[in-house]
Amino acid sequence: MGATVQFGFGENWKGYISCINEDRIRAAELSLEEMLGKNALRDKTFVDIGCGSGLFSLAALRLGASRVVSFDYDEGCVAAALEVKTRYAPGAGEWSVVPGSILDQAFVASLGKFDHVCSWEVLHHTGELWKAVEMAAGMVKPDGILFIALANDQGLPSAFWKLVKKTYNHLPAALRPVYAAAFFLRFWFLTSVRDLLKGRMFSTLRAYRGRRGMSAWHDVIDWVGGFPFEVASPASVMDFCAGRGFSLVTQRPVRGHGCNEFVFKAGPAPDRR
Repeated sequence: MGATVQFGFGENWKGYISCINEDRIRAAELSLEEMLGKNALRDKTFVDIGCGSGLFSLAALRLGASRVVSFDYDEGCVAAALEVKTRYAPGAGEWSVVPGSILDQAFVASLGKFDHVCSWEVLHHTGELWKAVEMAAGMVKPDGILFIALANDQGLPSAFWKLVKKTYNHLPAALRPVYAAAFFLRFWFLTSVRDLLKGRMFSTLRAYRGRRGMSAWHDVIDWVGGFPFEVASPASVMDFCAGRGFSLVTQRPVRGHGCNEFVFKAGPAPDRR
């Protein structure tokens, strides 16, 4: 993957799947509908690049996708997604979960093209961000949709987070939860204190689902440990995709750390008149 240090995304996702319930699945469905539109996936093909737990794939299936393909280079992620499929869609022959890398040209070509190509907070962890974006774009059918979320380029703060992530992965396994816990407090301490003062102990923390139906703890682990790590400005992403024949449909930018979300259409922009 272009780096000697590599975060075990699969271990984090395998730990997360015990948290999945109908509320989290619905949160993932709403996230897709919010960015892609109501009924956008009905009778459409969908590929989930770097599927993690497979939650987005399950959401796409429930939203009416005719064929769903989930793949990840991490065997732990593949195992987690297969477990989610077994639990929530055991008879879904139209959903396949396979091992594979977005950087593997032969593998990607074997999957064919899709109406919707989705990769949420994944491509910047490959070690070859722009090649990964190009490969993902090549999987989109004519007039199809590319939905990606990429880490925001903040300059020096991004360099700080890269060091945080690299440090996490160099630590002995026993120390990593302690290291992550320090950042968990950084993100959640004040919110938890406010809840406590209002008599709602940890209510925000318990209700947290993020933009993916995630849990707060597993989200922090994913953020603190996720390495390799590259960043891209919104302008650079839009220019790169425009140069490959894509038009921006919508975007959700972030301020500070986090990921910018983009929905691109292969071909000219849709007529909004």
